[in-house]
Amino acid sequence: MARPRKMISLEEQIKKQEETVLKVKEKYDSEMMKLKDLYAKRNEEKKRELLKAVENSTKTYEEIMAFICSEGEIN
Repeated sequence: MARPRKMISLEEQIKKQEETVLKVKEKYDSEMMKLKDLYAKRNEEKKRELLKAVENSTKTYEEIMAFICSEGEIN
């Protein structure tokens, strides 16, 4: 004979689901923070690489700026 299923009230189900959602949100927030940190590290690495390339270049500041500005908007 099968066991009768324990009746869980709607309020208990809601409470349990709220707790589950909260845990998932905390995990999501944590993972998003890690992703943002990785983006920031990648951007810093690119900036260092660009600065090194400029420092090692034989072009003048004006030549570099003219090249950069001719490809996009002037900031």
